[in-house]
Amino acid sequence: MATLLRTVFEQPDTDAVHAQMRHVLDALEAKFPKAAAHLDAAQADMLAFTAFPREIWRQIWSNNPQERLNKEIRRRTDVVGIFPDRTAVIRLVGAVLAEQNDEWTEARRYMSRELLTKTRTHPNGSQTNETTLPTELTA
Repeated sequence: MATLLRTVFEQPDTDAVHAQMRHVLDALEAKFPKAAAHLDAAQADMLAFTAFPREIWRQIWSNNPQERLNKEIRRRTDVVGIFPDRTAVIRLVGAVLAEQNDEWTEARRYMSRELLTKTRTHPNGSQTNETTLPTELTA
């Protein structure tokens, strides 16, 4: 199933992504109707990346920053081994998160400012309307 979904994300444009998603759902419907229904219900969230410029689709799909952060937290907690209590874990992980936040705020950019500016404009050239954007994330 992962290979089927990967084909959705590898499409060259928005229309092809939606058509491939429909093809995947149709293929899954016969053997895995519950999985197909679940994916169909999540389709809007899964394909939300298509509203952004094609150049940043890969950064949107990627979970590399999250994986790097998890690796750094694991590295730091492995050094300690056993924590005396829950607050000690929270302090250490909080310090790692604060450090990473400072690093991303001041030095590193996952997307350039120019690319982020492009995301503020829909493909048709009109500015986004702030009131139409979702106010919370769903998962």
